[in-house]
This record gives sequence, C-alpha cells and structure tokens, in this order.
Amino acid sequence: MDKGMEYRQKTIAEYKEAVMPLLKYLPWLEQNAGKAVSSTYRGQEMGEGTLNFPVYDGTLMSFVREASKSPLMERNYQYVFTRNRLHSHEDERKIIAKAGWKEWDILKGIFSKYVLGGMTKGTLWNEAVQESIFYLILKQMKEIIEFWDKPLEL
Repeated sequence: MDKGMEYRQKTIAEYKEAVMPLLKYLPWLEQNAGKAVSSTYRGQEMGEGTLNFPVYDGTLMSFVREASKSPLMERNYQYVFTRNRLHSHEDERKIIAKAGWKEWDILKGIFSKYVLGGMTKGTLWNEAVQESIFYLILKQMKEIIEFWDKPLEL
C-alpha cells in the first residue's frame, strides 16, 4: 500500500471517530431545518425592567454541548471565512456541498463558527438550524467518510 493511501485511510478514520457521536442528531437537524428552535423568556410576572433571554430546545443544547467538546472545533474559524470569501449562508452552503476530504478544515471552520460563536452570540445556534448549516455539514462529513470507507450505521 502506498503512503498516500495509508495517510488518507488514517485521516478518514480520525474524521470518523470525531463525527460518529454527532450523527445521532442528523435526523433531528433535518426535521427542524427552517424552524426556530429557541424562544424568548420575557419574565412578565417579575415586572418591568426584567431581562429577556433565549430558551433553547433541549436537543439543540445537547448537540451543542457534545459538538463543542469534539475535535471538530477550530478556534481560528474566522480564517476559513476570510480565505474562502464566505459572506452569506448561500456561500457557506455552496462550499459545503463541494467539500471533499481535503476540504475537511473548511467544514470544521464553518461548523465551529456556529457552535463556538453561538456561545457568545446565541442567535447563531438557531440560525445554523434554520439555515440547515449544521445539517448540511454533518451530512457532507458523513458522505465523505462513506465514500472513502464504508456506510455508517447510525
């Protein structure tokens, strides 16, 4: 076996290990695409002057918690956006659809923007579900692994 093939197999195995725990959320992400998965708690019973804050779906919170601990997180995700000139959800969807195993870092960067960025800007989590970004990234990662390895069982 040549070194190129060994490297690719090792890389795909690492990708598989990172993605497998998150694939259980794929059906939920597909089902909730286009829907709001958060609401705002206003606290009227407390009187005027109280803070409003978002309340997120429990499944979304579990997904974000698990994703934030995964090796898929790229702290310098901003560079992916500047290098690839990503300015809109449509730009993100196009590059996600074209990504192969060599573009895994691009997928990680986009994924990280929404997972890590959502920790300080809560609307990003809801946006990623509504715009199908989380779903499309996980689906593409799954397809890349299945193309180079074997079908994954969820």
